[in-house]
Amino acid sequence: MTDLTGRPQEKDENLLGSAVLIDDGKNTMASQLMDRLREAIVSGKLPAGSKINLSKASTLFNVSLSPLREALARLISDGLVEFEDNRGYRVAPVSLGNLEEVTALREQFETYALAESIRVGGIEWERNVMRALHKMNRTERDASRPETLELWEAAHREFHLTLISGCGKPLLLKFCSVMLNLNDRYRRTFLAETSGDRSVANEHSEIAQGAVAGDTEYACAKLREHIHRTGSNLRRHLAEKNIG
Repeated sequence: MTDLTGRPQEKDENLLGSAVLIDDGKNTMASQLMDRLREAIVSGKLPAGSKINLSKASTLFNVSLSPLREALARLISDGLVEFEDNRGYRVAPVSLGNLEEVTALREQFETYALAESIRVGGIEWERNVMRALHKMNRTERDASRPETLELWEAAHREFHLTLISGCGKPLLLKFCSVMLNLNDRYRRTFLAETSGDRSVANEHSEIAQGAVAGDTEYACAKLREHIHRTGSNLRRHLAEKNIG
């Protein structure tokens, strides 16, 4: 059996989870496909630069090409997939330059979104931030059990997006979400191969507590430092793997 890239694969579900898509009346087939493919790309299960075979994907999910192309079009807009005439769809490549740009943009725009959230977010936003922090801290993360890593990653993403969710600027939130996805492609590969070098839990707590206390300067400085240090770790990781 082969996966979506045409390489040998023991079980398709190892790549994208259960291949069955369920029409639950809330999420369209295209939305479900997009979520599955995004997770596979961000987690590295679909390697950077690999070809996405439409025929295999259509058979795997038992869907027509229409929702599949719609899902891929959304992922193109998110910078995770590329399309070339006569070559088809491929997972977007990774590079040191791309990582540096993503890190710089996150530092600038997420801290702005956090400052705006502190300014106008209100009590409900503050509650949501602390709820997201608590959920992430209580989510088990065991490197020997991959299923726990995926759950923690979902909670981690939810925390970062909740931090900036009170800004009241939909376009800014969309842009920050795209940058977070692009950043996570590098970060999750790094974490899968290393144990990290600092207490991320303490950094998250400092950011959240500063935010709900209304200390904009402190919270934004801590968020900027958090993003910058992660970017520095990832740049060293890429250099060690000779990815330029």
